[in-house]
Amino acid sequence: MDKDSFYEVIFGRRDVRGQFSGVKMDPKVLGRMLTAAHSAPSVGMSQPWDFVLVEAVEIRRAFQAHVENERAVFEASLDDEARTRFSGIKIEGILDASLGIVVTYDPDRGSPHVLGRHAIADAGLYSVCLAIENLWLAATAEGIGVGWVSFYREEFLANLVGLPANVRPIAWLCVGPVTHFEQVPDLERLNWQLRRPLTPFLHVDRFGTQSGVDRLAVVQQDGVK
Repeated sequence: MDKDSFYEVIFGRRDVRGQFSGVKMDPKVLGRMLTAAHSAPSVGMSQPWDFVLVEAVEIRRAFQAHVENERAVFEASLDDEARTRFSGIKIEGILDASLGIVVTYDPDRGSPHVLGRHAIADAGLYSVCLAIENLWLAATAEGIGVGWVSFYREEFLANLVGLPANVRPIAWLCVGPVTHFEQVPDLERLNWQLRRPLTPFLHVDRFGTQSGVDRLAVVQQDGVK
């Protein structure tokens, strides 16, 4: 494995909102991305995820309308200064992307004896997040953009794509070819939140103890969401 290429993918990953080209996905590329997601580690080998591929325009329009309403709810909670900064931020590419992928969590997958989940109920949810990260990194390696939409109510999305009662929607991912990847993540570039360095978040043996952290060769890199 070329480790430089591996780190290039990690640091080059972006949460894409405004750079989707709208070009249709190559089925082989999409298949590789989904296979990478399905190869993620999971607690007790439960593989508690499903992937709903959403291409229908009417479903995407209904979801976009819901997201815009939630954007307005969030915007109303901001003070004037934050509202001004937020007004210039695009939060989704639902109709611009080639398709949406709804990634779900089924807590009953592998039950009743999910090895390793007895003490940490959310371990299955963490597994789904690992699958999402695998998909995202595979997409970046393929030159495909991914944008995680989080302005929605779970009940609405579950009903929209017909999920069973026990299955949670964890992410709507906007996926598709892009014109380019931004060098600087959107939320930093648009002055919503600045990147923080790693060092203050490192602790040795106990939280709050940083003695010895300076021995690490910590390099600040681009690549935060």
